[in-house]
Amino acid sequence: MKKTHIILLVLIAAAIAVLISFTGNLSTYETIASARQKEGSFVRLVAKVDKSQPIEYDPIKDPNYLVFTALDSLGNTTRVVYRNSKPTDFEKSERLVLNGRMQNGQFECKDMMLKCPSKYKDDPNVAKKNLSGTY
Repeated sequence: MKKTHIILLVLIAAAIAVLISFTGNLSTYETIASARQKEGSFVRLVAKVDKSQPIEYDPIKDPNYLVFTALDSLGNTTRVVYRNSKPTDFEKSERLVLNGRMQNGQFECKDMMLKCPSKYKDDPNVAKKNLSGTY
């Protein structure tokens, strides 16, 4: 075999290894009902904060303890315990992506990503102007 063939085979093998490693990170988003069925397993929930329920957060007592109720798109709710500091603009977020496990009837959240409202949501003309470069 020529050296170029060997190098090409090594590159193909490396590409396959990278693709296989990425497939381990792929996961689907679950509903609260399906997360309850997979209790103890790592899942990702897409939900929003149920603003009709109280949010428990006291930065003086424990700045790394946040409890709130999450509401998914099907109308299911669950209590969420997040043992980290409360994210900035948490109450303003439109949607949350919660990574964690359902345990003892509540969701133990390890990581949280917020989808905040767009600053151009109320005035689409401002967004058009910024895209065209004129102010």
